[in-house]
Amino acid sequence: MNNKKTKVSEKSCSLREVLDIIGGKWSMPIIYMLSKGKMRFKELERSVEGINTRMLVKELKNMEANGILTREVFATVPPTVEYTLTEKGEKLLPSIVSLHQWGQEFTV
Repeated sequence: MNNKKTKVSEKSCSLREVLDIIGGKWSMPIIYMLSKGKMRFKELERSVEGINTRMLVKELKNMEANGILTREVFATVPPTVEYTLTEKGEKLLPSIVSLHQWGQEFTV
């Protein structure tokens, strides 16, 4: 067995930060669904299989706070809310697609 210790670099800290932002169970499926364009809250809720309302709200707030998506509220009754990926969020898509392909190859 190899007892060499892996040297921790400053770069590993940025990976931890990335995982804090998109490491939640539901973040990547939400980002993937939003890659198709603007979506209303209920559309997202129906599209992300298995998510409940509370978790969707939590994940959307986290991603909005981190600049991954924007939230636009319209003054209607009841209020209409639309979510869209920001440029920062769109740059995550190639990585998410790669992880999806890796998962299909090695976890199925």
